[in-house]
Amino acid sequence: MALLLLLGQLLALMGYGGAFYLEVRELEEKCFIQEIPDGTVVIGNYKTELYDPAMEKYQPSPQWINLFVFVKDPENKNLLARQYGPQGSFTFTSQSPGEHQICLHLESIRFALFYDGKLAIHLDMQLGEHTNDYAEFAAKDKLTQMHLRVQQLVEQWREERFRQTSESTNQRVLWWSILQTFILVATGVWQMQHLKSFFKAKKLV
Repeated sequence: MALLLLLGQLLALMGYGGAFYLEVRELEEKCFIQEIPDGTVVIGNYKTELYDPAMEKYQPSPQWINLFVFVKDPENKNLLARQYGPQGSFTFTSQSPGEHQICLHLESIRFALFYDGKLAIHLDMQLGEHTNDYAEFAAKDKLTQMHLRVQQLVEQWREERFRQTSESTNQRVLWWSILQTFILVATGVWQMQHLKSFFKAKKLV
């Protein structure tokens, strides 16, 4: 069963991604939650290491150690389920705004790991506008300055729409909480009045 790590706090600033380090055992799955706007390209650059007890330190993983990446969107739909090598990058694009679950685990595809299979993952997540080097886009795709500006505006619009959606959701949750409180208070008052009338009818008060 996945151990859900709320590492989203490390990536709290929307669009800034984050870098972190995980120590794991073979087949031990680590998951974290990331808030991502829709239509956002996410890139995870990683490298893995295998513990060498003779050297008493971690060394770069051999080629037969693979990283498995699984990504689910807020509707629990799979966006990515793929096997990668010991070092490289993975990419996916969000389809809807909200909390995305990203899970990782390492597995030996050739030999059983000794020494309890102690492994480490270095992961650098990049998303939003920081993923896009607009100058590089212009050079590679020969975009005009106008096209480049349109690309930037589209990214800004996506960020703004996600922010507005989040604010609207928070406001609905607040009003629903107020309504629940009002209903509870009204129910309590009605029950008190009903009991008071009942006792009076029975001449107990």
